[in-house]
Amino acid sequence: MLFCNESLTVRELEEKDKPLLAKWLSDPRVLEFYEGRDNPFDLQKVEQVFFDSQDEEVKCLVEFNEEGIGYIQYYPLDAEMAKEHGYAAETVFGMDQFIGEPEFWNKGVGARLVSSMAEFLKKEKGAEVIVMDPQARNTRAIRCYEKCGFQKVKLLSQSELHEGVYQDCWLMEFRLSLP
Repeated sequence: MLFCNESLTVRELEEKDKPLLAKWLSDPRVLEFYEGRDNPFDLQKVEQVFFDSQDEEVKCLVEFNEEGIGYIQYYPLDAEMAKEHGYAAETVFGMDQFIGEPEFWNKGVGARLVSSMAEFLKKEKGAEVIVMDPQARNTRAIRCYEKCGFQKVKLLSQSELHEGVYQDCWLMEFRLSLP
């Protein structure tokens, strides 16, 4: 387990999570902003993307009252990407997430998740800056991130190919003050 914040728990993915990920990533409501409705996942694709990849992302399941409800990943920004976004000497982490169970949307669970992960990255990984790049049209997610202290810093014009169309995204950052 990475951390627990009351009824919210985040732990690294396990084999038993594959059916949940396939369920969420084949739901058009989730895919509207994450991966795309034209890009649904089955168990084989979940295996390839979430379990076979050799990237630096730490992939985690989000549980609420011991029920799997979503996904979150974090990763250190490599030097090239950090420089591209204007970060020089800071320790910068990226973060991506979704709540896969729509009945948990608009209930503050996402805000608790994002705030808790930011605190974890600060305390356990020494993060000084955390960045995300939600699609500019994803107003619900942007409101959540702003509620957690993230700020829009740069519009990334047509930076994400989503459902056959290049979408604008916001580079959003959260600067942590280290003790």
